[in-house]
Amino acid sequence: MRHPSALFGTAVVLLLLLSAGLSFIWTPYDPQRANPYDQWLSPSFTHLLGTDNIGRDIFSVLLVGARVTVGVALGSAVVAAIVGIALAALGALTARWVREGVAVLVDVLIAFPTLLIAMMLASAFGGSLLVVVLAVGFSFGVNIGRVSRPELRRVRRADFVLAGRAAGRGPVRNLTTHLLPNVAPVFIVQLSWAMAVAILAEAGLSYLGYGAPSGTPSWGRMLAELQSYIGIHPWSVLWPGLAITLTVLAFNLLGDAIRDVTDPRLTRAPVVTA
Repeated sequence: MRHPSALFGTAVVLLLLLSAGLSFIWTPYDPQRANPYDQWLSPSFTHLLGTDNIGRDIFSVLLVGARVTVGVALGSAVVAAIVGIALAALGALTARWVREGVAVLVDVLIAFPTLLIAMMLASAFGGSLLVVVLAVGFSFGVNIGRVSRPELRRVRRADFVLAGRAAGRGPVRNLTTHLLPNVAPVFIVQLSWAMAVAILAEAGLSYLGYGAPSGTPSWGRMLAELQSYIGIHPWSVLWPGLAITLTVLAFNLLGDAIRDVTDPRLTRAPVVTA
């Protein structure tokens, strides 16, 4: 609460969640309804952010598009956490030949960019939000596994872990009781980045036609549909672009703030002077 960047990130993320929840019960206008008589209306009390090329209320479309953003971000984080924990555990807590095999596999997989994997999956199975979630989650899960593996190996040699093993605790219980809580700050930061990248990936893939299906309100699809009018109606493209930028920035700032609070290595005891 003492850091303005943390407050900003928290406020934007809470606003995003509120907008997504509110869109289920209320929107000023039907975001799917086109009205040719209301094309390109400027922002006013009637239409807070104006209307687009087919007369839809931009504010309503942004509210419903927040659902897609939240769903993709949370879904990608869940997939990334599962993949990352599995790879980190296999790479740090198993036999040497397994650890080396996992390390080689991670080095191979990490060479593939997230968007490339998403486009390959979309080409094979068709564009959908599920493809975005799986692609981003898997890609960042590999990153999380690579970053967390040295942390797990470091914590594994700690005295309290060795004491737990001596007391008869199995590897699974040690993993859940001691190892994962001690590498949680690394996971939190990586997952916040995964959610930020997921939002960008969804926007980029929807812009290219691989993300949200046609008819689904999405910030990236809004940019794709309105880009050709940027010269004459720049404010119509401003709102979805600003929403994407602020949301990605907020997730990154919030992840850094949580890391600063939860990472014991960043907590310093006060200096006592005479």
